Amino acid sequence: MESLLTADQKRLRDEVRAFVRDEIPRQLLLDMDAGKVSYPREFLEAAARHRLLGLRFPEEYGGRGLKWVDEIVALAEIAPLSTSLPCLYGLVSIVGEGLNHFGTPEQKERWLHPVLEGKLTVAEALTEPRGGSDFFGATTRARRDGDGWLLNGQKRFIVGAEGADFFFVYARTQDDASSHESISSFIVERGPGVEVQHVYGLMGMRGGGTGRVYFRDVRVPAANLIGPEHGGALVFNQMMIPERMTSAVGGIGGARAALEIAARYSDRRKAFGQKIRRFEAVSFKVADSITMLDAAHALVYAAAHAIDSGDDPGRVRRLVSEAKKFGTDAGWEVINHAMQIMGGIGYTNVYPIERMMRDSRLLTIWTGSNEIMSLLIQHEYYRELGKPSPRRDVEADAPDAELPEEKVYE
Repeated sequence: MESLLTADQKRLRDEVRAFVRDEIPRQLLLDMDAGKVSYPREFLEAAARHRLLGLRFPEEYGGRGLKWVDEIVALAEIAPLSTSLPCLYGLVSIVGEGLNHFGTPEQKERWLHPVLEGKLTVAEALTEPRGGSDFFGATTRARRDGDGWLLNGQKRFIVGAEGADFFFVYARTQDDASSHESISSFIVERGPGVEVQHVYGLMGMRGGGTGRVYFRDVRVPAANLIGPEHGGALVFNQMMIPERMTSAVGGIGGARAALEIAARYSDRRKAFGQKIRRFEAVSFKVADSITMLDAAHALVYAAAHAIDSGDDPGRVRRLVSEAKKFGTDAGWEVINHAMQIMGGIGYTNVYPIERMMRDSRLLTIWTGSNEIMSLLIQHEYYRELGKPSPRRDVEADAPDAELPEEKVYE
């Protein structure tokens, strides 16, 4: 959204746009979707050479010290590269958030710095076979063993698992406390006891190394604990910000590309003696689609600004959840519109719309399903309603507002 961008953000956008246009081979995308590439490490290495990874993190660790409003500019340009590449790009932001926010200087130097340099790759081991949205029901366990921990359990649907050098893992560390006070987070390096299995035939989102990870008596040094012991809820809630913001921008950026393809097609394709864009059934879909995308983009920008400005945590949580829900829902609907505009040819691999549709379907499910986003949104909104308001009491502006006997609530 041009009017919202500063001169520096426009330069960043153009820099990322050139990287996406000139340095990502078309064949890489085709091979990933065909299952010929299971983990595109070269993409992350290329982004690192341009200092495009972890833009928000301090320069001393390889970032650029930018803000969320800057990162969403970059993500919007990365997003049209299928879904796997933007997700792997976003994983640096997600795992980096935990390290940067909760890690010690030594931990940042050991793991965050080489990740931003493209020397190490990461994955977040969060979802479990019995879990899904019930994150705090995790059964993976880490028990004290000498001066470290012994980790056992399994995680699934782990994007980047096949190529990750280390995992950001959540595990239960005590049983005699509430679920929100019994989980800790660790860095677990690939090594003895860590087994990755590629077991999924995915509808979309291919080539991102998604797999199942087993931890069998893995020794985790005490120095690998990230954040406070039993404080995994704090880490999780902080990391959900980049989880959901990157999903929101990914949904919008990918759908914008699909809409552009369909709109160009509608301006060339003829039926009944005229371009199909002349039919309201087509042109109104274009109008509705671009309106949804612009509205979603503005909401993401508002959420990013709220994060950057240190707004009330509850309001930030609501806005981030709204951005994720609306951005991914809008993205899915726009891609459906794009396929409908293109008709039968959109359903083939002559155009990338069919891949975009397969890829985008996941965005409304992961990082907290959009139903979970609705729970969070209404919860935070009701909390806001419970606070004193400086606004006019509009409820009192009804003619019979002063008839308390008519206001029966039970």
